[in-house]
Amino acid sequence: MRALVWFRADLRTDDNRALAAACRDATRGVVAVFTICTKQWQQHDWADTRVEFLLRNLACLAEKLRKLNIALRIVTCPTFDRVPAALQKLATTLKCDALYANREYEVNESQRDAAVTRRFDKAGLSVHMFDDQTIIQPDAVRTGQGRFYSVFTPYKRAWAQRVHTDGGVKCDRSPRAQSEMICASDGIPESISGIDLNRGDADLWPASEAIALRRLSKFIDNRISAYKADRDLPAIDATSRLSPYLTIGAISPRRCLELACEANRGALTEGKPGPTTWISELIWREFYGHVLVGWPRVSMGRAFDEKKDGIPWRYDEEQFALWCAGRTGYPIVDAGMRQLLAEGWMHNRVRMITAMFLTKDLLIDWRWGERHFMRHLVDGDLASNNGGWQWSASTGTDAAPYFRIFNPFSQSKKFDPEGVYIRRFVPELADVPAAALHDPAKFTDGDRKNLGYAPLICDHAKARERAIAAFKK
Repeated sequence: MRALVWFRADLRTDDNRALAAACRDATRGVVAVFTICTKQWQQHDWADTRVEFLLRNLACLAEKLRKLNIALRIVTCPTFDRVPAALQKLATTLKCDALYANREYEVNESQRDAAVTRRFDKAGLSVHMFDDQTIIQPDAVRTGQGRFYSVFTPYKRAWAQRVHTDGGVKCDRSPRAQSEMICASDGIPESISGIDLNRGDADLWPASEAIALRRLSKFIDNRISAYKADRDLPAIDATSRLSPYLTIGAISPRRCLELACEANRGALTEGKPGPTTWISELIWREFYGHVLVGWPRVSMGRAFDEKKDGIPWRYDEEQFALWCAGRTGYPIVDAGMRQLLAEGWMHNRVRMITAMFLTKDLLIDWRWGERHFMRHLVDGDLASNNGGWQWSASTGTDAAPYFRIFNPFSQSKKFDPEGVYIRRFVPELADVPAAALHDPAKFTDGDRKNLGYAPLICDHAKARERAIAAFKK
């Protein structure tokens, strides 16, 4: 049997279930394939920086596969509907008997995979799909009534119990090398029409699964013990910064959990504060994948809480543009939005602050913000991004109550007290005293004008009253 392994959001050889199974089952060799679907990616609001990061990691994957005598072929289709025929043609040309892949759970991706399966079945070719993107497959954790969980805490308990029942974390061994390479590999594209591949930052986000594993090890060794205490402080390097690697699958979530549990003396939900808190963040990632499968409407621009579809959102393009540019006059908000533009990434605490500011202070539709984030994030993941936005907008599962609205000045005083993070990304505020950064009464309109800094886009107290009134309706 000759296997064709279809890589998607799993660009690694370590702990890759589809690849491991294909290498184990094949008797006549293995060929790998990756599909580039530019128009579909653009329809899904993939950031240019995410595509650039993906291609650099794809090149690293090709080299890893070469050492296993596995060629990587590139198939280009504008949209998903062309993929089934293209993959079947490649399988037939290379005399492959079976397709191996790890499942993707978004609506369009699931429909594409079903179409591929039908096409291969009709051609007499087998398809083997595996659950690999999450530690526990998204539909495997259910309530006693067989329903999907809509609240995180009981989901977390059930999830941990399921991991325990399954015998703990199980990572696949390295795939078996093949005796010979079936064909030549294709080159990785150096340009893609409509995508600006100069937007990426190879220094900030270096590629390869080896780099991802090294980052994980360094985080476990040096920072995870202080993670609970420091994770909300954007001025310091306290987080793992693994989210881009998890998004494209350059590292396995199981590998992350395995090392975190080792640091936590084998415990999942109890133990040392730092590792326990980081493991909880991994479970949040699992939870949002669970919600994506249980309520597919969140993949299609719909609120999880359907009652919230009637909120009278504002569609003020001028204010939205100021928010996007980091010109709201609220220092912590502007710092976060400028970090997004500069790095393709934003600290998670600041993601919550900026998202709640858009949806509550400006009362602008969360879908506008969700789309803007996806179009700029190197770690843009539909499930996590949507889950975070709907949490901030109070439209999602287990969301923040609508009346709990962050005060941006209180948030910056608590989490960036010396203004180090703010000054890093808003240089016109470099000489403003920390106390003034967190208190508009000490930072007058005249001060702002003299520094070339934006005036306040709104009055927070009045905006809060407006948001509460809108949600009460």
